[in-house]
Amino acid sequence: MHILLIHQAFAALDEPGGTRHHEIARHLAARGHQVTIIASPVSYLTGKARSQQIPWVERQDGGPGVTVLRAYTYPALHKSFFHRVVSFLSFMVASFQIGLNVRKVDLVWGTSPPIFQGLTAWSLARLKRVPFLFEVRDLWPAFAIAVGVLHQPLLIRASEWLERFLYKHADQVVVNSPGFIDHVWERGARQIELVPNGAEVAMFDPAATGEPFREKLGLQAKYIALYAGAHGISNDLGTLLEAADRLRHLPDLAIVLLGDGKEKPALLAQAVQLGLSNVCFVSPVPKNEMPDVLAAANACIAILKPISMYATVYPNKVFDYMAAGRPIVLAMQGVIRKVVEEGQAGIFVLPGDAQALADAIQYLAEHPQEGVAMGLRGRRQVERNFNRPVLANQMACIMEKMVNKV
Repeated sequence: MHILLIHQAFAALDEPGGTRHHEIARHLAARGHQVTIIASPVSYLTGKARSQQIPWVERQDGGPGVTVLRAYTYPALHKSFFHRVVSFLSFMVASFQIGLNVRKVDLVWGTSPPIFQGLTAWSLARLKRVPFLFEVRDLWPAFAIAVGVLHQPLLIRASEWLERFLYKHADQVVVNSPGFIDHVWERGARQIELVPNGAEVAMFDPAATGEPFREKLGLQAKYIALYAGAHGISNDLGTLLEAADRLRHLPDLAIVLLGDGKEKPALLAQAVQLGLSNVCFVSPVPKNEMPDVLAAANACIAILKPISMYATVYPNKVFDYMAAGRPIVLAMQGVIRKVVEEGQAGIFVLPGDAQALADAIQYLAEHPQEGVAMGLRGRRQVERNFNRPVLANQMACIMEKMVNKV
């Protein structure tokens, strides 16, 4: 089976960002399938292009059985909402034209966000007369409306029309969180399967200490509470900095924020304004270096703005934290809270409450052995229910069934 994936935000294992799709693609290839991925050369996390000159298409080796085609994309992803939309549309056009030249495809796999690329995937599937699988990784445009990024009535109506169109016209919809099922069903999806986010458990060693990363930061003797991921408007990292302000009396505690995003300059300015000597900002690292980073952490932080829609999400980072055997301070409601609490893997605090966040971090710093036990329970939870090889096989079975129906 030859699978064509259209995914602007795709990140390979040697790049920063979420690598769910590269991991699944490698498992699909190991199962005997061929995967071609059309992706952007502009990092969705950092907004930076891989090189100064962006070619129309650049071919990369994604490992045995996996080919990555980097399609031209307007390189101004993080400038403004207008520039972001232009970036989405440029990828949509380029990926469609490049996808036309990919031969002998058996299934087209589209994924959202950004939702515009879903239209490309649907168009290619219909032109090639093959099944169309549409994967929903967050509820766009609902999330964009809830956070205030999308507010023009005409764009909202157009985006909601496109969302319903793709749900209705997909041969199969796959969601990565159980919290998405009702939303997708109510908007017209006919066939829905859950393939949840998870982690490549074998990638992480809970016994590792991450000393090289600690030495690099000069934090060898500190208790490190780590946030790793996007620094965007949804991530509520300003509240984490307010929590750090309340923890400045603990000299052996460091808050490390690893990642990048549109809000990072404002966060750096906020940290300076507050005089936070206990906060360290670190540039993002490729996924294949994340095991060493998480090994250096004593506790890990997952946080989103206190918006009710976010109660539906299964964030990738939480499963990586758990696979690494690190206790979690979770400032998120909903389905991911259930995962963490059922696994007894961390401490929940109300989103948006800086004092509660500070108290939870301080508690773990003062009870390190309890934190270790939480982390090991979390790892067992991921091993049982969210291990990537098992989930990739589940995705493969869905795809094989779709192709065999034709």
